Amino acid sequence: MPRPILATVHTASLRHNLDRVRRAAVDARVWAVVKANAYGHGIERVYEGLRGADGFALLDLAEAERVRALGWRGPVLLLEGVFDVRDLELCSRLDLWHTVHCDEQIDMLAAHKTLKPQRVFLKMNSGMNRLGFAPERFGSAWTRLNALPQVDEISLMTHFSDADGPRGIAHQLEVFERVTRDLPGERSIANSAATLRHASQTRGDWVRPGIVLYGSAPDFPQHDTAHWQLQPTMTLSTKLIGVQQLKAGDTIGYGSNFTADGPLTIGVAAVGYADGYPRHCNTGTPVLVNGVRTRMVGRVSMDMITVDLTPVPDAKFGTEVTLWGRSAVTGAVLPIDEVAQAAGTVGYELMCAVAPRVPFAPADE
Repeated sequence: MPRPILATVHTASLRHNLDRVRRAAVDARVWAVVKANAYGHGIERVYEGLRGADGFALLDLAEAERVRALGWRGPVLLLEGVFDVRDLELCSRLDLWHTVHCDEQIDMLAAHKTLKPQRVFLKMNSGMNRLGFAPERFGSAWTRLNALPQVDEISLMTHFSDADGPRGIAHQLEVFERVTRDLPGERSIANSAATLRHASQTRGDWVRPGIVLYGSAPDFPQHDTAHWQLQPTMTLSTKLIGVQQLKAGDTIGYGSNFTADGPLTIGVAAVGYADGYPRHCNTGTPVLVNGVRTRMVGRVSMDMITVDLTPVPDAKFGTEVTLWGRSAVTGAVLPIDEVAQAAGTVGYELMCAVAPRVPFAPADE
């Protein structure tokens, strides 16, 4: 038998979360962001759940080819645009829309020989200070693009740095609206946090939800998934492969950094950092055993963790352990955000870090 660890993808939850975005952005079309292999879920695995979106947004040409191979004929957007002039040939062949964020990409378009003009999204650096044209150069970039026969329609976009926090979006939104006031073209400005937290201010033509589609709260811990009515789309589960009885003074695992202060039953679960479970999780990290909430104790090993079985005295070899997501036994949910917080990171990283050796399967829905 294979090792019992499994990552389960919940198609029904993907549909639910997409509907939640539509309810927040009632007048906008929705890009389903599937970069990073659909946040670690697998593009092919999420396609059925997200095909109700108006378009797919991603990073590279290989991902775009996979979306087209699945039969998608609607819009596909390259969020970082092209990296080489030769990429434009594939954009023409696959009918891809792409972001333009620098002079070099305009140069590539100017040199591209095509009979079919391309749809582009001109990006402004309104304060994120990663990609995009500075506000004072945005108008001239638009004028240059508009003069190219290789360019069809020009849409306008930016990206918020603080939509999930107290600073908010007002400082960037003011810049974007002032600079683009007299420019034609559809707008795309709202990421996950802006879509949920600032819907009344960011009603553009397109929203770009990413993490919310996958059941993680964009502003955790201020708000959790229950607050935003999101459902987990990935469950990482395994089983107990051993049970140990400890007495006071016994230690657990490498480094002996956990010492039992009295009699304690612990379970050994088949999961470790080689599976993508974060090594930085310490004693107290939440875990579900048979759907009952308990805690990890000791240090994460390459292939195993140890868990406190005090709340689940009947647990034994083969009992279900849920690292994040939904218990198949009780339906109880352990949000990935809580595990990520214990590891000093975010849910995005845990989703993307599930190791290739972990098998994936669709949920029975």
